[in-house]
Amino acid sequence: MRTTLDPHLIDPSANEPGLVVELRDARRALLFDLGEIDRLAPRVLLRASHAFVTHTHMDHFAGFDHWLMLAMGRVPRLVVWGGPRFVDQLDHKLRAYTWNVVHRYEVPLRIEAHSLEADGSRRHAVFDSRHGFGRSEETADPPHGSDVLVDEALFRVRACIVDHEMPVLAFAIEEKAQLRVAADRVRAMGLGTGPWLANLKAAVLANAPDDTPIELAWRDRDGEHVARRPVGELRALVLDAVAGRRIGYVTDLRFTEPNAEQLSRLLSDVDLLYIEARFLDVERDQAARKNHLTARQAGEWARRLRARRVVPFHFSPRYRGGEDELRAEVFAAWGGAPHASAITSP
Repeated sequence: MRTTLDPHLIDPSANEPGLVVELRDARRALLFDLGEIDRLAPRVLLRASHAFVTHTHMDHFAGFDHWLMLAMGRVPRLVVWGGPRFVDQLDHKLRAYTWNVVHRYEVPLRIEAHSLEADGSRRHAVFDSRHGFGRSEETADPPHGSDVLVDEALFRVRACIVDHEMPVLAFAIEEKAQLRVAADRVRAMGLGTGPWLANLKAAVLANAPDDTPIELAWRDRDGEHVARRPVGELRALVLDAVAGRRIGYVTDLRFTEPNAEQLSRLLSDVDLLYIEARFLDVERDQAARKNHLTARQAGEWARRLRARRVVPFHFSPRYRGGEDELRAEVFAAWGGAPHASAITSP
């Protein structure tokens, strides 16, 4: 079944970190890490509503400036999540620039920054172009049991903190249940398919009241059509729900049992696991010094998580041209069959 989330590595060679998850039919995207995001087409970056940053090493965060530069004057809102003290770090980055003209932009930009702190609390702040990206609307939430950062009708994003000799976030991207539409019933009602079906699915998943109106618009050989029907009348068009996919994004962490336990709580039975494989296992001492995983260790954790598909990435530059050896070591330890997307990004 065609799914809502379309993930692929930002760097097709899989050497640099970063994942983009496009939301099919929604003209939206989510970014995981902000490294060399200039590899992405501007149209994709302008659709990115949220970014989730594992940590603020340059190769994971330096691309924020490129995203911001594209967004200014074009989009009204960006949401950014990071680990401990991330709100402060984003504040410092914004203060490094002079903002004497941004308040004049026809489309003001509101940056909503959030940090998951080490004790499980969250901090929030807003940086608004109308006020020179000065910090405002600061709030904080006390520690609580939930690991959910964002929860929307189509997806949720969860996170945990792992150790890289500094706190790093690992992420789970979870697609909500998918609904199939009976195309023959759509035709029988004299309607045509279009973006309105996504609105209907969202209303059904949210258990919207039967009198909730749905705006219908579609085009066929007879021209353009516009109508309005209540959810109760359209509900019969929707068939069974199918469980959505779960995607993991894991990079920059030590091979330790506490890290493995954190990932097990977040990502057990994950459908698609993106996991770093920085070094070959013969260099595990070097990996330990650098606080990274070897390819074999990545595969062992993928097996422990019972991952259904695995895509290794974030290879050390010393393996340029020899990435297939790293992939082979991951797959041998995982014990699964490599998917084509693990060799050429999905």
